[in-house]
Amino acid sequence: MQANTRALDKYLCLDDFEKAAKRHLPRPLFGYVAGASETGASLRYNREDLANYAFLPRVLRDVSQRSTETTIFGESYSAPFGIAPMGISALMAYRGDLVLAQGAGQAGIPMIMSGSSLIRLEDVVASAPGTWFQAYLPAEPERIDALVDRVAEAGFKTLVLTVDTAALANRESNIRAGFSTPLRPSLALAWEGITHPRWTVGTFLRTLLQHGIPHFENSFATRGAPIVSSHVMRDFGRKDHLNWTHLERIRNRWTGKLVVKGILHPDDAARSQAVGAEGVIASNHGGRQLDGAMSPLAALPGIVDRVGDQMAVMVDGGFRRGTDIMKALALGARFVFVGRPFIYAASVAGPLGVMKAAEILHAELHRNMALLGISTIDELTSEYVAQSA
Repeated sequence: MQANTRALDKYLCLDDFEKAAKRHLPRPLFGYVAGASETGASLRYNREDLANYAFLPRVLRDVSQRSTETTIFGESYSAPFGIAPMGISALMAYRGDLVLAQGAGQAGIPMIMSGSSLIRLEDVVASAPGTWFQAYLPAEPERIDALVDRVAEAGFKTLVLTVDTAALANRESNIRAGFSTPLRPSLALAWEGITHPRWTVGTFLRTLLQHGIPHFENSFATRGAPIVSSHVMRDFGRKDHLNWTHLERIRNRWTGKLVVKGILHPDDAARSQAVGAEGVIASNHGGRQLDGAMSPLAALPGIVDRVGDQMAVMVDGGFRRGTDIMKALALGARFVFVGRPFIYAASVAGPLGVMKAAEILHAELHRNMALLGISTIDELTSEYVAQSA
């Protein structure tokens, strides 16, 4: 069930999709997407630190030929932002990973497919060849090798390794919302389905009828647990023993572009570059891992100073506006990834929602570049921003 183009006219900014998704999605699912760990401090920092920067615009410049186009890893994109990896997207929107990847392709931006996804990675990359793949390091070397080989054989060119998950985070908000993986059948869960009929019919029942119960398809080289089960436990795998030798192992095996995600300390960015990674994504996992971790925006200048001349420094976490993206670019980021708003858009409006969300961000960027007094993304430097607090 997708919205038509005219119905999307009411969405004026990305926050509008969040409000609609809160009504559309069952409470456990919206809680999973929106939630963070413990007190939510890291999630708050992401937005607060963006608000602490103000622009220093220049005027009376000819900006009539401005362009948001940018290049990273030899690929040209329509804008300097993409879709961040988000787990179990196909439970929020029908065939969610495909919807996000295809919408990104139509918008001319990259999408990073999550390893915690419910659609086979082979199906997604076949449908949208420019998709990047994000993986969590499996616990055993042989599982690491098998997953890396599978991703390569599928045709992905960019592998993103998320490295900030040494232990399972304390996501109290998930428990309070009634969310678990797998989801446990209950009267409360059934009531959520009854009271959210558009999601139940358009996403859940449609998936069951056409594809069966979704499973975690891409955490390992083999199929994982189902998303709904009263007794099966998901294999998260112990990760607290993983170290830099495991990243070196992947670098030696993976011939495509390698990006390390979850970096906040400049020393870790430098270590990633020394191992041979072509890029890092400054990230605190959207506030979903270590509570109280600094925001990626606050970490960005130190990382850029350390490795910005040697590798692509990217960032995610809390970005909702074109002006947010511009602040990160001015502080040295090469690219910005946006997560939650895109899955909200996909949940309420399918592929058209994804493209509408990208269109909103693109329009904001294009407009505000003119108001700032620049014509190209490369012109965005620290001279255009100042800390306001």
